[in-house]
Amino acid sequence: MDYLLGTDIGTSGTKTILMDTKGNLIASNLAEYDVLTPRPLWAEQWPDIWLLAAKSSIRNVVMHSGIDKKQIKGIAISGLYGGSGIPLDADMKPVRPCLIWMDRRAEEETKWVKENIGEEKLLEVTHNGADPYYGYTKMLWIKNNEPENWAKTKLFLPPNDYVIYDLTGEVAIDYSSAGNIGGIFDMNTRTWSQELMDAMGIPMDMMPQRIVESTDIVGGLTEAAAKELGLWEGMPVIAGGIDCGAANIGLGVFDSGTYAAAIGTSMCAALVSDKPVKGNGLIVWPYLYDAKHMSYYFAGGATAGAIVKWFRNQFCELEIKTEQEGGPNAYDILNEQAEKLPAGSDGLIVLPYFMGERSPVWDSDAKGTIVGLSLAHTKAHLYRAFLEAVAYSLRDAMNATGDDLGKSILIAGGVTKSKLWRQIFADVTGYPVICPKHDVEANMGDVMLAGIGTGLLTYEEVKGWQVLDDPIQPDPERHAQYDRCFAAYKSIYTHLKDDMKALSALSK
Repeated sequence: MDYLLGTDIGTSGTKTILMDTKGNLIASNLAEYDVLTPRPLWAEQWPDIWLLAAKSSIRNVVMHSGIDKKQIKGIAISGLYGGSGIPLDADMKPVRPCLIWMDRRAEEETKWVKENIGEEKLLEVTHNGADPYYGYTKMLWIKNNEPENWAKTKLFLPPNDYVIYDLTGEVAIDYSSAGNIGGIFDMNTRTWSQELMDAMGIPMDMMPQRIVESTDIVGGLTEAAAKELGLWEGMPVIAGGIDCGAANIGLGVFDSGTYAAAIGTSMCAALVSDKPVKGNGLIVWPYLYDAKHMSYYFAGGATAGAIVKWFRNQFCELEIKTEQEGGPNAYDILNEQAEKLPAGSDGLIVLPYFMGERSPVWDSDAKGTIVGLSLAHTKAHLYRAFLEAVAYSLRDAMNATGDDLGKSILIAGGVTKSKLWRQIFADVTGYPVICPKHDVEANMGDVMLAGIGTGLLTYEEVKGWQVLDDPIQPDPERHAQYDRCFAAYKSIYTHLKDDMKALSALSK
């Protein structure tokens, strides 16, 4: 029997799984870490944390699986959207922490791009707009604010490509990672835009010149990497790509016209299509399958699971203590209490904008907000309102994408562990929700990409791998109530938008 590895470098942890070529999970391991937030709306990570976590998770899976290393035929590596990418010096050493997707500091750079290049030009070439979310504005922030670091920087590499470089000695970038940088990638020709890079003063040689498909073999493990990981020298390392795209691959999304949401720390909700989608402020990049023709049109919340984790950590000391003492999981306790409450949490609305918001809101000044509190509300009401807030965010993303979203939506990620949350997503959106049976997220997609890249598997074979649960049907009465709640959700942000901007000015 042959086996394949899939490693996903996430915002809060790196996970590796080992599967056989029939799609059976053999072993998994997760290595966790934190995000650095030195100032409000700043978010960065040292890349060596990712590298150490990736090596640790791979090594542990290989060691504990008991599988002969010669039977492990390849690995694909996906990763979080690394924003600017890791600035590397001439010796391929990190110059500073990487400004990740969550970072919102590049406001002045965004303003400059809008005034000097124009969003119409950006949309024409890159199919994306101008916002601090995008990697190219983060690069400009480093250029403008840290000239000494800019002078040292010779290359920007996304997180997964940095790890692949360390393991193979080869430099490359996959199409999804390149396109997600925005502003400097031409979606029409699927290559770097010399015109826009010149206009922004970003040298062409700062970007990897080898752009590959997510199923391409970038290189083989070096002797040192193979020894460190317990694998064999020369084992193929496959490019992978952006983690939310890999999660879609893991759900078996290979056909145009499929809507799926990967919901973890943040949310990426997208339509995969080979046709142009006229959406409202969507983020667009080449898909991990057939990248020359298929595109990923997504909107999504900067925070999703992150706000629920924040709520648990800040307000649920008793539930956490119960879990630590051998009792039920803290989330299970909260879910049981919240399940007894009505749709809409008795008039409580949460805006999930705890780190500003990206598509379709595009507002760095947007704030996390709780509206409707009374003395009758309990912790369970608040918890349910936080779950509902993420579902409202998904509905907002779907509305921005258009009407042609199919008859159901696929949802993957940590949120699917909660039966209550899955039902809330169905009730809020009005669509049947389909989730994977097994919690493998992007890693399943990585294994599929590794199998296709090594020639051990075909697209037709991996399409049959993913076993999905039965659809969760929306309840008509609850959906009608959530229609009213969603209208309030949209109205509250509209009415508070200027006040949020004023609060941002105070915090600065």
